[in-house]
Amino acid sequence: MSLVKSKQRVADHGEVFTPAWMVEAMLDLVKGETERIDSRFLEPACGSGNFLVQILRRKLAAVELKYGKSDFEKRHFALHGLMCIYGVELLPDNIAECRDNLLEIFAQYLGLDEDDDLHRAANFVLARNLVHGDALTMQDSDKQPITFAEWGYLGKGKFQRRDFRFDVLTHSSAFSAEDSLFAHLGKHEIFTPARTWPPVTVAELARMQEESP
Repeated sequence: MSLVKSKQRVADHGEVFTPAWMVEAMLDLVKGETERIDSRFLEPACGSGNFLVQILRRKLAAVELKYGKSDFEKRHFALHGLMCIYGVELLPDNIAECRDNLLEIFAQYLGLDEDDDLHRAANFVLARNLVHGDALTMQDSDKQPITFAEWGYLGKGKFQRRDFRFDVLTHSSAFSAEDSLFAHLGKHEIFTPARTWPPVTVAELARMQEESP
């Protein structure tokens, strides 16, 4: 695998991809988290998904180990694993490739085609979790504040979505530091969602994908 797409991109954006062996070695440093279905990972310069692809593979292996005998549970927990993966990428071709790479791995694991509700639901999730923007300015490509959807699995096929602004989350983490003026505040007082959505099913997420621009 080539670690650069072009010398010009390296000069303009410092774009150099991480080799597969290094990705695996770095993920092994937090092996337990990478193999936990509901652990959340954010890659602030995700490129085409070298790290996120391997995180998803590990999550799906955990799904198979725990829920492989139940098709219903396997499908829903696999989606939840995907929901817990986030990325920001400056270059539009990279973010599109990253979404495609993750969707392909997810679809292959579950044997989905593009007409499956779960395929469309995953597409909808990836469009919101993998953001075309700049993690340094915390703005998306439209110069709007980056907002991430926190997805929770409620069980029985229902998912809960809460939206959080990236800049608020980043500043809040500083507030909760031990010596901070705000250290006495509970997480419920600091991490306030910008919006909380009603619980939805896979079919409802699929319809949202069809209705989205």
